[in-house]
Amino acid sequence: MTLRIAEIFHSVQGEGALAGTPSTFVRISGCNLRCSWCDTPYTSWKPEGQNLSLQQLMTEVQRHVSTHAVITGGEPMLFEGTVALSQALKGLGMHITVETAGTVYQPVTCDLMSISPKLANSTPLNQEGGKWTAQHERLRYQPETLRRLMAEYPYQLKFVVSDPADMKEILEIVGHTRAARDRVILMPEGTDAKTLQERSTWIVDLCKQEGFRYSPRLHVDLFGNKRGV
Repeated sequence: MTLRIAEIFHSVQGEGALAGTPSTFVRISGCNLRCSWCDTPYTSWKPEGQNLSLQQLMTEVQRHVSTHAVITGGEPMLFEGTVALSQALKGLGMHITVETAGTVYQPVTCDLMSISPKLANSTPLNQEGGKWTAQHERLRYQPETLRRLMAEYPYQLKFVVSDPADMKEILEIVGHTRAARDRVILMPEGTDAKTLQERSTWIVDLCKQEGFRYSPRLHVDLFGNKRGV
């Protein structure tokens, strides 16, 4: 078993319920979506990385002293090898978060399923002549898969918001999936601190109105739009 790994690094979780928690990130390369605003294009639009065996992966992870591991991507749930990776990390006694768009199911070992359904604001209408538009639209929202993940794992439902109009679609998804409102998290889309700040003000107001949670994007605030942070 090998997985194509874009990067392994130690930082703090930047988003969601565990924001600020020191964690070791394993970023798997490869994605079935092509989000217009993707902040890790080196795992989707132009996937890169090296193939590592499970033993090599565990050796790299154990170079860092950490109680929390985050399996992220790209889309880690595309790969059967993610199951073995999650089991091995749990064998080290680590808390496991899996970050996924919720379009694919794998029976991973997971303490927090961090699901980020992609809204219409993610559709790549203009990139590369729009050649990914149809595939992205067909795959980006899979309600049955979402409901299964939410039923089988502790979860958070995390939405990237770029415009107040996004709320209509968010509320529809929350209704379809019967998500608990205190597990629904809104966070601003953007790759620089200024954009995040401008959007955060009205997103916080929406959270107060709907009983949702607000999440910062600490890694952008602290380090900017950089890799390995």
